[in-house]
Amino acid sequence: MGRKKKKEAVDLEQYKLEGEELREENLEGYKYAMIIGDGMGDFPVKELDWKTPLEVAITPGMDFIASYGMIGHCQTVPPGMHPGSDVAIMGLLGYPPEEKYTGRGPIEAASRGIVLKPEDVAYRCNLVTLKLEGEELIMEDYSAGHISTEEAIELIEAINRNISNEKIEIIPGVSYRHILIWRGGSGGLHTYPPHDLLGKNVWFAFTSYDEEPFLKDYILKAIEILEKHPVNQRRKMENLLPANAIWPWGQGRTPNLEPFEEKWHLKGAVISAVDLIKGLAVLSGMSVINVPGATGYLDTNYEGKVDYAVEALKEYDFVVIHVEAPDEVSHEGSLEKKIKAINEFDRRVVRYFMERIIEITDKYRILVCCDHLTPISIRTHSSKPVPFAIFDSVRDKEKKKDLKFSEKEAYRSPYYIKSGPELLEIFLQRKPKIEHQREE
Repeated sequence: MGRKKKKEAVDLEQYKLEGEELREENLEGYKYAMIIGDGMGDFPVKELDWKTPLEVAITPGMDFIASYGMIGHCQTVPPGMHPGSDVAIMGLLGYPPEEKYTGRGPIEAASRGIVLKPEDVAYRCNLVTLKLEGEELIMEDYSAGHISTEEAIELIEAINRNISNEKIEIIPGVSYRHILIWRGGSGGLHTYPPHDLLGKNVWFAFTSYDEEPFLKDYILKAIEILEKHPVNQRRKMENLLPANAIWPWGQGRTPNLEPFEEKWHLKGAVISAVDLIKGLAVLSGMSVINVPGATGYLDTNYEGKVDYAVEALKEYDFVVIHVEAPDEVSHEGSLEKKIKAINEFDRRVVRYFMERIIEITDKYRILVCCDHLTPISIRTHSSKPVPFAIFDSVRDKEKKKDLKFSEKEAYRSPYYIKSGPELLEIFLQRKPKIEHQREE
């Protein structure tokens, strides 16, 4: 039998100024940056001699934060909930998903300024590639080969022009990511995220729409339009994946979130290329800062995100920098691209931010983490705890250990944080003690 684990309270001395209690006046003037590498964490990989991409990536920026600051692991996804960015990042922003979460669709709808009535339902709607293989319907790609935004808008407009009406329509977004609005519709379906179905026979998921004939009919008519559309004919000729179906999922009605500034007395802003993250900002009353060239993929404007974040911190107290690329390439199953994404995240975001932040303040805290793991081996999300590290410019003056920012070091750490909201409390210095587990 394994050894029992005992919980005990640990004073977070690194969060206190020497000789002082954790008082609000000690926090005055701090600037806070939460830097999220979406899906960055992973499982050990055979091709890497059973190391993870984080372990082999070149990450001196994150390693510095782990070595000088505090490293630990956090259960960002509550038990029984789907391990998506919507759930995990809602928690990291301080809102318990088990109490506040209603679905991904309404969060993304909020980012577009779409106003939903209480009876309206918003679905996230992917353009996907489905393939018939004998009697099986395979989810070949959840993103239709990361179709361009220009092509996607042309396809969505064709669907809306031919079959949408005042009751149901698709609001075009970026690349494969769109929003389906069903006014007065149903939110009770059991839908499946397409990125969880890659390479699988999806008849079981597709037939779940049978419970709502109105929606199922809309989907089938959309497929007919997409199959014949010139955009897809051209993509096939160029050996690109066609966007031959829509896939609505993540439906729900608008959640009610307490304004971030009222809750923490901090003025917050969010930088992301992804509607989901922007929507959480809108719903929590934080500002959304749009960065030119931010794509949500490997070609995103990394330095631009940092430049805009540093400029924002002259006015704001708290900023989130979200980078989607590690998650996207994990869904693709590309080990090479994942390592590259982590390298770029560290060099062009974490390290660059640490170079720039000292231009405006010498009193700041950085939290680096991922929202969930997206292991290459399964090409979808995992609900296992994620690694995080916190650095405080005032208190973390000396190196504590030579550490690599990785899952292994995070899981070795005694600091286990049971939820995203608790991690935010610790990061914002509102919780002087945490429960950790130690083996006896």
